[in-house]
Amino acid sequence: MKTETKCLHAGYTPKNGEPRVLPIVQSTTYVYDSAAEVAAIFDDPTKGLCYSRFGNPTVMAVEEKIAALEGGVGAMCTTSGQAATLLSVLNICEAGDSIIATPQIYGGSINLFSITLKKLGIECIYIDTSASDEEIKAAFKPNTKLVFGETIANPALAVFDIERFANIAHEMGVPLIIDNTFATPILCRPFEWGADIVIHSTSKYMDGHAVQVGGVIVDGGKFDWTNGKFPGLVEPDESYHGISYTETYGNMAYIIKARMQLMRDFGCYPAAHSAFLLNLGLETLAVRMKQYCDNALTVAKYLESCDKVEKVTYPGLASDANYALAQKYLTGCSGVISFIIKGGRPAAAAFMDHLKLASNEVHVADIRTCVLHPASETHRQLSDEQLVAAGIDGGMIRFSVGLENVDDILEDLKQAFAQI
Repeated sequence: MKTETKCLHAGYTPKNGEPRVLPIVQSTTYVYDSAAEVAAIFDDPTKGLCYSRFGNPTVMAVEEKIAALEGGVGAMCTTSGQAATLLSVLNICEAGDSIIATPQIYGGSINLFSITLKKLGIECIYIDTSASDEEIKAAFKPNTKLVFGETIANPALAVFDIERFANIAHEMGVPLIIDNTFATPILCRPFEWGADIVIHSTSKYMDGHAVQVGGVIVDGGKFDWTNGKFPGLVEPDESYHGISYTETYGNMAYIIKARMQLMRDFGCYPAAHSAFLLNLGLETLAVRMKQYCDNALTVAKYLESCDKVEKVTYPGLASDANYALAQKYLTGCSGVISFIIKGGRPAAAAFMDHLKLASNEVHVADIRTCVLHPASETHRQLSDEQLVAAGIDGGMIRFSVGLENVDDILEDLKQAFAQI
């Protein structure tokens, strides 16, 4: 089944007389004929549904669709992208462990890794993507459990060298986790380049309409968790009568542990209605991503020619530092552009205030064009040093190109530039 077809049909196949559209199962609980059946599910939640904190038919259909799109063995939805990031790490890390990440990632992830995980006893070691293989390997400690990167960094738009970092991670005996939010499986499938776990904020392109907040973790099913570094997946889990996830569930050990253990304890599972809305977005994802990319490339070329713009960052431009990596990993570069206006932060603020079509909002990857100032908004919590490491300038604007006619988007840009 081709990708466009999976967007429409994967995850839910109606039987004779059933609804054509994925139904909303708005129920927290499920009925069984005997107490023994319910008890069996508490022993092993994969045997059935008992409570919508673990699973729900509507949500699980969407999970199956996303797993199919990414090429994974299983997926678990969460109530936000942040929840997906957190659980993807906590599923294999505990106090006393460390992780490696690049600084060119979403500001919320930096805050999570640098502040919150530190409080939980997990250290984050940052290594720049420009580092040599030897420098990256030297950053590993005996307690390092994973490497984390973003396919297309938010908002620096650096393209992550997935294959290179996957090879290094595997040589050091740990998995590579990739945040594939901006690329989506339409533009890049990280598992094909060696990634082991893929996460998304589904609130962005997958939704596309700004109507639900969510996240997802997808398991590639190929990493060997029995290499001695991940006892939580191998040794008996006392909370489930001594079950070993690797022995019992094989290549789905990681994603099933995440559901049985972490979702049980954290309870950040999305509502059926949220999953229904997400599914509507997924159905048009392939069509939308193509138009986002076409519009964005046209806008990026215009910005590159504008004398009021100091720098344009868009991996689809031949002049971009990440163009070669984009050509290797991506079939398109999303609808997000970062550019620096001459005059710094004051000029950036004035320009944004004069936009009429583009919305000034804390969002990205919508069907409607929107704009944001990372240094004072999404990445406001970062220090000056962290902003530099993340590739964020005070005059940088993140411009998320929507699906309007591109001529109207260009006209809005031109009239705003004319007033500064």
